[in-house]
Amino acid sequence: MVVVVEMNGHGEEQTGFEIGIVVAKKNSKEERVDYEEDSVDVLVSQMKKVGLIVERVVGLAEEFIKVAAPLETLGRAAAELEIKKLTYIGMELRFEWEEIEAFVRQPDGSLFSWCERFRCFNHLIYGIVNKTDSVIALRFDNQEFCWKPGESLLKRLETEGVVKHVFPLHDEIRRKQLLRTWALNWLDFTWQPIDEIYSYFGTKVATYFAFLGMYTRWIIFPAGFGLILQLIDFGPWQLFMLPIFFIFLISWAVLFFQFWKRKNSALLYRWQTSVGADQGCKFADSERSSAMPREELIKKPIVDKTKEKEALRRAEWFGHLLRFRNDAMVIMSIICLQLPFELAYAHLYEVMESDILKFGLTAIYLFAIQYLTRIGGKVSVRLIKYENNGSSESRADSLVYKVFGLYFMQSYIGVFYHALLHRNFKTLRQVLIQRLIVSQVFENLLENSIPYLKYSYKKYRAVRVLTQIFLCPQSKKKHENGFSTGRSQVIPRVEKEYLKPAYSASIGEELEDGLFDDFLELALQFGMIMMFACAFPLAFSFAALNNITEIRTDALKLLVMLKRPVPRNAATIGAWLNIFQFLIVMSICTNCVLLVCLYDEEGKWKIEPGLAAILIMEHVLLMIKFGFSHFVPEEPAWVKANRVKNAAQAQNVCSRQLLRSISGEKKME
Repeated sequence: MVVVVEMNGHGEEQTGFEIGIVVAKKNSKEERVDYEEDSVDVLVSQMKKVGLIVERVVGLAEEFIKVAAPLETLGRAAAELEIKKLTYIGMELRFEWEEIEAFVRQPDGSLFSWCERFRCFNHLIYGIVNKTDSVIALRFDNQEFCWKPGESLLKRLETEGVVKHVFPLHDEIRRKQLLRTWALNWLDFTWQPIDEIYSYFGTKVATYFAFLGMYTRWIIFPAGFGLILQLIDFGPWQLFMLPIFFIFLISWAVLFFQFWKRKNSALLYRWQTSVGADQGCKFADSERSSAMPREELIKKPIVDKTKEKEALRRAEWFGHLLRFRNDAMVIMSIICLQLPFELAYAHLYEVMESDILKFGLTAIYLFAIQYLTRIGGKVSVRLIKYENNGSSESRADSLVYKVFGLYFMQSYIGVFYHALLHRNFKTLRQVLIQRLIVSQVFENLLENSIPYLKYSYKKYRAVRVLTQIFLCPQSKKKHENGFSTGRSQVIPRVEKEYLKPAYSASIGEELEDGLFDDFLELALQFGMIMMFACAFPLAFSFAALNNITEIRTDALKLLVMLKRPVPRNAATIGAWLNIFQFLIVMSICTNCVLLVCLYDEEGKWKIEPGLAAILIMEHVLLMIKFGFSHFVPEEPAWVKANRVKNAAQAQNVCSRQLLRSISGEKKME
């Protein structure tokens, strides 16, 4: 919640409770300890000293500390963190609280974005250290431990198990507003309040929904074309309609991604986010990048420039070799282990005649593939730790490439088997319908029902445990002395949020969050409808309907079912853009083969005029793909003009200041 207060002639923001800290509940048998000794009381008092607003809440199973901060407190923290913000001269400078009027505001009028505020909270609460020269003895529930000089208090409490979790809180007013204007707004199927989503969830989540909305709007055109092909018989022209649809489809896909790049650059300009921004916002110390040796080489004073150059070059190529080795290991594992498994499943599914046996085989396959994919994700994460990636986002991109290879083989190899080897287009269409309708509907139900079931189970356990505690004789005695039972207590809102599942990835949350699964679902759908478009043009209609529903279900999932996700400041969709581009090239090849199979009914595979035309069309489409990529500029003209204007203005200001500084030094001499 943002409250505007008039102060010193200008509006000043005061943020509501945005961070929750989960504290273990004390044993009810223990008496309350003195204020000076109690570790939680010390934490609360220290947070108040640094300017934070703190409120303690007693829940059913845990205790909670809700944390807020006035604008000035956040501003001081931003200055200490040396956060760079855009100024009105178009130049990014380190934030200074005393020069607050020089910095550009966010689209919603706030000074700091959600990711910047999150970093400031991180700095403030983890920056509480023992500034004395002696050890401070702390106590919690008959447990004593020491707080060493220079040690973070919150980290110490986490180590001792006093603090269990730190997480961002939902803002009820803004959450309900987004529910009303976004998640439950079905009047405009694809419209979304992107600026409000960015303000509430951060850059990465807002970029995903901007991409999903634009993709859904654009897919309506091939969906309409495919529906026309399905419903209308063109007579003698029917033979030419599939190639025409194919050419239209590739042109549509290339233009869509070029215009997405334009939209992305416009959004980044409006959100004041640099394309090179690659800074995650997690509750941790500053990340030690795996590329630290290279940074240490830069910082280390080396007199001999030749040796310095050779050392940097050696570190660069060593990093490339590590990534090449890891990628080769993943590719060989996919070819040697997963490919035979997928082909065996596809072959058994083809030869089985009983639907019951096919259903049982598919159930066994789905169980096995989930286990294998999880193992592949863990192996990929372990391999990435040995790569020289420059940041958390580059490590996440490397993980996306590796894990998508597993899913690519899992999702498409069986379809390739039915289409190209057996040329069974009836089975191919059945598989596509199953993947696009049954599987995606089932996945949408699961991704919304499972979080609710997890939350309900945790809530049930919390209430049951508290009820059992108050049924014991000691608890009854304390109840007689004035304690209330768990049955009469109401679960506070902060505890409800804590009980909700986190927005995490299916492969683990070490490098990726839930956006991995959402982008993966889109990428697999895009590959399915593009690579087999000529065999089933109606697939685009199913995809369009699914995406319209996906916008609302994903919004409900983030606003209602899950904790508020930790913000990530990634500027683009990252590795997924390259994956979508790869799928376009693959679709050119696969659809040309499908056209050959459709027109060469006898299966002679002769280079007849029709087949030669398809071969020529493949090369033309590849030229269209790469030609359109250069024809449509990736940056709108107004964004480029403003960027150049701001850069020139900033250069002029810096030049004047530098000249004044030089002139002043000369006069002093």
